[in-house]
Amino acid sequence: MVKTGIRTWLLAAGLALASVSGASALAQGAAPALESKPGVPAALQPANAADPAAPGANAAVEATNLSDAAQRPAAPDVTAMDGAPALTATPRLGQPTDGLMGIQPQVTKNGLRAHWFHDRILFPLITIISLFVLALLVYVVIRFRAEEYPSPSKTSHNTFIEVVWSLVPVLILVAIAVPSIGLLQAQFKPAPSGAVTLKAIGNQWYWSYQYPDHGGLEITANMLKEPGQTSGGERARTDADGPRLMATDNRVVLPVGVPIRLITTANDVIHSWAVPAFWIKLDAIPGRLNETSFTIDKPGLYFGQCSELCGARHAVMPIAVEAVTPAQFAAWVRAKGGTMPTPGKASDAVIPQPGSDNSAGAAAEAAIVENMTGPTQNVTAVSPTSPQGATGNPGGLGESGR
Repeated sequence: MVKTGIRTWLLAAGLALASVSGASALAQGAAPALESKPGVPAALQPANAADPAAPGANAAVEATNLSDAAQRPAAPDVTAMDGAPALTATPRLGQPTDGLMGIQPQVTKNGLRAHWFHDRILFPLITIISLFVLALLVYVVIRFRAEEYPSPSKTSHNTFIEVVWSLVPVLILVAIAVPSIGLLQAQFKPAPSGAVTLKAIGNQWYWSYQYPDHGGLEITANMLKEPGQTSGGERARTDADGPRLMATDNRVVLPVGVPIRLITTANDVIHSWAVPAFWIKLDAIPGRLNETSFTIDKPGLYFGQCSELCGARHAVMPIAVEAVTPAQFAAWVRAKGGTMPTPGKASDAVIPQPGSDNSAGAAAEAAIVENMTGPTQNVTAVSPTSPQGATGNPGGLGESGR
């Protein structure tokens, strides 16, 4: 009996010990493994940081990675904002700013040159001339008043004064003309080979754009309405789109550091494509192609508008230009279904004037006429022969022909 009791006690103790060991192992395997952080001292690591090679550690790490991925914001969509990078407006750059005095910051070489010309030559010269004329007027009013000179002098034809007031204005005009002519020449300098051609077409009342060198890519830009003014699924303007009356649903995208060849025309009345930050204001005239060139030096979002009175909705023709890197521009062109030209190759695209025989409008009208009447045959028209003979008039055949 004693041996049986001892044997039973030993068996119970062994089973208890085995259960405790199993429970400890199970607890170690099921405990949540905390990922050890690289670069953190061991003393600051979590107490139960799991070894990646330990059983169950991989599952815990994968669960943690999935949780982080769910909380991490998604990568920006490269096709946002009509396929262009989703740039937002920068205060005081490329847009009108409340309380700002002076010209907008310039991002083209011609703009910087013109800004310098205005601030360093024109404005000081105008200030000096205005103050000088004001001083002369004050001097004349005080010095030659009636109390001082009851009988005015009759002196005239002062040779020195006449030479001075004729020669000084000529010198001032020459000082203004030299840098002015150079700036004007730079503004209308032809674009080099490999420039990006942008054709801006004014319409009543919106802008349409063509990229002739990029597979005939075309976009149409309309002004975004304010919240509460939209209807029929239209998108309302937000602060990210740009200032009020300046934001568009589709933006013009141009590369930075690449010469731009701008061509303007119109389909109805005279418009004007103007972006102050580029120092560009080029009229868009029906039946005529105007051209200029410029290079954008700084990425960003720039705004402009039609600056030629063109009708009742003249104020709703804004211009929004996104200046991006050449790689982003190429990605946008491909996203819009266009193609990139051969680098350095001169533009060979045919850009017809509106209303010409090879313009898009003329081709569309010809297609409509052909569908309605059939193709035109190039044959010689024969005049019909009248079967009526000569009448009995006294004049005979001669009189019947009158």
